[in-house]
Amino acid sequence: MSGHEPPNRWGGQDARREHERRLRGERERTVVRLAALTDDYAEVVEASRWTNADDEHDPEGQTIAYERSRTGALGAQTRAHLAEVDAALARLAAGTYGVCERCGRPVPEERLEARPTARTCVRCPATS
Repeated sequence: MSGHEPPNRWGGQDARREHERRLRGERERTVVRLAALTDDYAEVVEASRWTNADDEHDPEGQTIAYERSRTGALGAQTRAHLAEVDAALARLAAGTYGVCERCGRPVPEERLEARPTARTCVRCPATS
């Protein structure tokens, strides 16, 4: 066994299960958020279909184009985050979660707590 294998570094299977629990919870929250954003986007598109209003010059609020753009961007960010969570779960299953993808050193536990999808240690992003 190498010194970088997560179960030993984390103190055994209990810690591994805790990381998995946290990642699965994050995945569930992200899926719910993505579903809500997808529904919001569909509503904005549907609303724009039935209006002839010049919403760009409406002093009453945000334009439909702005809402469509904002909701679309939030959806794209949420899909990207979901992909990162899925990648972290795959690393956990492969036994490489918590190991820096660049240098092979352990990713500090504090970093994983703050950012469970972290792929690198604290040093590597700063030096890239």
